[in-house]
Order: sequence, then structure tokens, then C-alpha cells
Amino acid sequence: MQQNILIIDDEKKLNGLLTRIIELEGYKVFQAYTGKEGLKILAQEEIQVVISDVKLPDVNGVDLVKQIKEKQPYVEVINLTAFGTIADGVLSIKNGAFDYITKGDDNDKILPMLARAMDKAQLQLQVFKLQSKIVKQFTFDGIVGHSKAINAAIDLAKKVSVTDTTVLLLGETGTGKEVFANAIHYNSRRNTGNFVAVNCSSFSKELLESELFGHKAGAFTGAMKDKKGLFEEADGGTMFLDEIGEMDINLQAKILRVIEQGEFIKVGDTKTSKVNVRIIAATNRKLEGEIAKGNFREDLFYRLSVFQIILPSLNERRDDIALLAKHYLKEYTRKVGQKIGDMSPEFLTGLEKHNWKGNIRELKNIIERAVIICDGNTLSADLLPLDFYDGGDNTPSSFALSAIEKHHINKILHYTKGNKTETARLLGIGLTTLYRKIDEYELEK
Repeated sequence: MQQNILIIDDEKKLNGLLTRIIELEGYKVFQAYTGKEGLKILAQEEIQVVISDVKLPDVNGVDLVKQIKEKQPYVEVINLTAFGTIADGVLSIKNGAFDYITKGDDNDKILPMLARAMDKAQLQLQVFKLQSKIVKQFTFDGIVGHSKAINAAIDLAKKVSVTDTTVLLLGETGTGKEVFANAIHYNSRRNTGNFVAVNCSSFSKELLESELFGHKAGAFTGAMKDKKGLFEEADGGTMFLDEIGEMDINLQAKILRVIEQGEFIKVGDTKTSKVNVRIIAATNRKLEGEIAKGNFREDLFYRLSVFQIILPSLNERRDDIALLAKHYLKEYTRKVGQKIGDMSPEFLTGLEKHNWKGNIRELKNIIERAVIICDGNTLSADLLPLDFYDGGDNTPSSFALSAIEKHHINKILHYTKGNKTETARLLGIGLTTLYRKIDEYELEK
């Protein structure tokens, strides 16, 4: 990365001298003689460090620090002054300056200080770019679709994102509940905090309690040391509780306490821990029915469902199927490195007429598999699973077409670089079945 310095000083001789000294250290230096010129260069070039005189013709250099940090917070600023004062120095640092030094007396400090400022600025720039990339990835604009059903859900999510309200996302499996939760978080005031997601159906009651709230050493067999829970990790940010309908009813009481009082007790502890976290929950279950069965707390349901968003199934937004398919085609061809630029009309028709029980997740899998086994530059209808035509049971195992089973398995093994677990996932078969097929077709030979 090019290391760029901007010097803002109306004393042209000093500006030129400082420029030559710094250029000898391998930096690229830009020069400005007024604050206005400096801000213009900052807008046009990728500057990491600014060295600015305090007394400039059009602005006070200490005030300029604040303007620079507001526009580009990752840029470091060093203030130079001929006549330093404690008050100016304090204000300069308060405004965000890296340091405030006196001309002449501190010449030997400039280069070491510049190196430290450059290291800090480059690290901050990397973090800033990473955060920008994450935020861009999870904007509402990143949700693919233009149907009325999905636009209505997006509009609701945008409205609630700017609040701190608890949100309950409802919808069938694979409708994109975590995508919406991410978008709500990264478009909220909490976007600098952590977004922590946990699938409540993936753990037993005891293990889930420990994962969410942490535990003290000795709380149970194998608890050798204190463990920080996910709620602590999400402090200041957002906790996404996916499949909350699967959570044990006794554990639900602790979630209610977090929502109502912002506190919980770790497993094996006696004192409470405080936490400031927004909760977004999701489920594909009808929670009213679970309440009637005694499986879900009614008071927790009402606290979670302050703001409900129902995500439409793919069958309810068929206008988006072609758009989504093209989006995932581009994603998976880039991932695989294949040049597949199109889908045949028959392929698209097959997608649009299909009964999508697995919703977007199922569509992604179909496109990924089709890309893997495609030998040309167009996805054709023969790459679709058999149940798209025969009214089958819609199980992923129909991907393994008997006539070309060996070819499919071999190609997917090559794609996963021999990873049998991933190969079995893509084929939609058990790992044991895959090993049997590998032996049957002598694929490892």
C-alpha cells in the first residue's frame, strides 16, 4: 500500500523542506498551503497522515483536525505550531489529533512520530474498509427481490431497524430470516457492536444455557474454567436467537429476564451479570399453538413479538425466482471458476413452476449443484432434479440421477477437493451412503 502524507503549511520554504525530508523516507508527499486546498486533496487522494500547521490563512489548524476526522476518521493528523500553548495542545488532542508538537524544538521527533501515525492510520483504514464491506453486504439493498411481498417485509424491517425494539421474524425454513436480522442490526445504532447468532435447535437445554449465559468453573463436570457467554459477546450489539420455538421452556424464563431487566445469572454463579443487548428472534413454528400446548411462555411471546415481520415463502414471491436464480448463478460461477453465463428458458420455467418447500435455501442448493455438474456455458433443464418433472417428494437426494450417478459423484468430489462431508451435503445423501458409492464405483482408484 502506498504511504501518502499531506503537508498543509502556508510557509512554502518549510513545506518544501519537510516534503524533501519525508520523501527520503519513502513516503509520497502532497502539499497544500491552505485548509481548503488540504481538504480538496483529502477528497481526491487516499491520504493516511496529515501534518498541518496550526496557523493557516483560512482556518485554525486545531479546528481543521476536527473537520478532517469527521470526514475521514481513519486519517491521523499531526499539528505543528511555532508557538505552542497548553490550551491549543489539549484542544488538538481532544479534536482527534495524533500529536501536537512545536516547530524547531521537536524536529528529531517528526519522523519516528510519522511512522507511528502511519502504522495506526493504515490499521484504522483496514478496519474501516472491512466494516464498510460488512455494512454494504448486509444493507437492505443486498436483499434480492422486487415482488410486493418481499418489499413489504423490507419496508417494515427498515422502520424497526432505527429503533431498539425487540423483533420477531416469522416464516418458513429458508426464507432468509438471518439475512433480515443482519440487515436490521447493521442499519441500527448498534452496528458498531457485535451481531451474535445462535440456532437454539442445535443445542441441548444444558449446553444452550451455558452457550448463551456462560458458566463458572466447577458449575458442572468438565467446566474447568469460567466461560463467557454469547450474551456477553453481544453486549452493546444484537443477539439473534434463531429457531427460538425449539428452546426449552425453563430456559425461556432467563431470556425474558434479559429482555425485561437486562440481566442474567451464569450457570453455577450466584450474582447477576448486566448486559445491554437488542434481541431479534426467529421461528418457523406457530408460537400461539406452542403456547396452547404448554411448550412456549406466553409472556415471552408478547415481549418478543412487539414487532413482527412475516417473511414470505418463495412460493409467495414467484416473480423473484428468476432474479434470485441469476444472482446465485453469478455467485457460484465465481466460486467455482466456471464461465456459465445463462440459464435456458426451460431451466427457468422448471424453477418457476416448482413447489419450493425449502425456499431460498433450496434454490441456492439447486443452482450450486447445477453449476458444479454443468459442462457448457448455459444451465439446461436436464440439470434439474427429477422431482421437478415427476412430482416427486422434493428431496435433495433426487439430485443423484441414477444414469449419471458416478459422473456426478466424481465431479463433486473433485469440486470439494475430496472433502467427503461436503460432497455428501451437496449430494443430499448420508456420509455412509457416499462411502458405499465410492467403493461401488471404485472412485478413489
